[in-house]
Amino acid sequence: MSTHLIKNKDSSPERALLVGVRLPLQSREDALESLGELQALTYSVGATVVETLTQELKQIDPTFFMGKGKVEELAERVKEIQCDVVIFDEDLSTTQNRNLEEKLSCKVIDRTGLILDLFAQRARTKEGKLQVELAQCLYMVPRLVGQWGHFSRQTGGIGTRGPGETQLEVDRRRIREKIDRIRRELKKVAASREIHRARRHLVPIPTVSLIGYTNAGKSTLMHTLTGAEVLREDKLFATLDPTVRRLKLPSGREILITDTVGFIRKLPHSLVESFKATFEEIRGSDLLVHVVDAAHPAQKEQVKRVKEVLKELQLKEKPVIEVYNKIDLFPYYKVEKGKIGVSALKQKGLMALLEKLDQKLSRDFKKVRVEIPHTEGALISFLHRNARILFKQYSEKGVRMDLEVYGKYLSSLKPYRI
Repeated sequence: MSTHLIKNKDSSPERALLVGVRLPLQSREDALESLGELQALTYSVGATVVETLTQELKQIDPTFFMGKGKVEELAERVKEIQCDVVIFDEDLSTTQNRNLEEKLSCKVIDRTGLILDLFAQRARTKEGKLQVELAQCLYMVPRLVGQWGHFSRQTGGIGTRGPGETQLEVDRRRIREKIDRIRRELKKVAASREIHRARRHLVPIPTVSLIGYTNAGKSTLMHTLTGAEVLREDKLFATLDPTVRRLKLPSGREILITDTVGFIRKLPHSLVESFKATFEEIRGSDLLVHVVDAAHPAQKEQVKRVKEVLKELQLKEKPVIEVYNKIDLFPYYKVEKGKIGVSALKQKGLMALLEKLDQKLSRDFKKVRVEIPHTEGALISFLHRNARILFKQYSEKGVRMDLEVYGKYLSSLKPYRI
């Protein structure tokens, strides 16, 4: 499925006019913050924002989304500034989208279409590409009727069952078949990921996931801590595909740390549905590190939104450490008690974070006595790296050890316990 935003024929970026909408019960600050986020999304896909407009609406017009008079004013402005695309900060129906394009004489897309385009650009792995393709298909399903509505009348009955209805049914069948095919392929990929996750759970090593609003600096923090080669850009959704790396804590223990997809306000439901496999990485983690952009003026709202998403994913009971990133931009920034301030870019405050991880995870370590056969050399080596060895003695049968290991993995050592 092709992307929505592309460069012009002369390779210059598209000129975009953004339309923000303030609906009833929505505060002015919230509307402006959402529009600012739309501007960042537009920049991230490579377009140039030439103007932003905000419109207060008492109710949504089913034909043009906004009033006809306002649409005519918008059409004049589009002509004056010669923009290539108008992007709305709310979702449009197919009918609204088509009517607006006719009136404005330029391309029109909504917020979800823009986010899907960005995700399509960012996906690198097979799983990521499949997830985006599924989200695009789910986005298209309710819009098929509007696309073919001009072929048939609204009255129904005799004389209305024409080529429009036939083509609509054909398109519906094709897109349903495509959705089924993508879901089957995603199940295979998810099964493979589950095998890898199960293998990780066979050994006593905790897993930690970096979560947070998009562009909070998760990927930069991941790179600084582990050296992982992940894309680090000052753009929204610079990375989509989860990356897993090892990290050694001050105590000598090793953990697995995962960089996950960022959150955003008004995240399309089709994307949440499509990225379930990615969110499973978070579900399987022992600890979440919530990375907050300390430099963002709306950080409190972003923290609130992340907590809402965790609640939607039924993950609010997971233990969380809040880490405020980008404190280098504010030399006198004060972090609340119990939270940690870091600069992933300038490598400040990282030791405090590592010690906090050590402290938080050590609570779940349990004492156990085992005897590992000499033939299990890989397991013995792994325990030396990842468990705290309190006592060790060699015998003809193997190595007897008193260990502190991560509690939930005691079952994997059951065959060797004394």
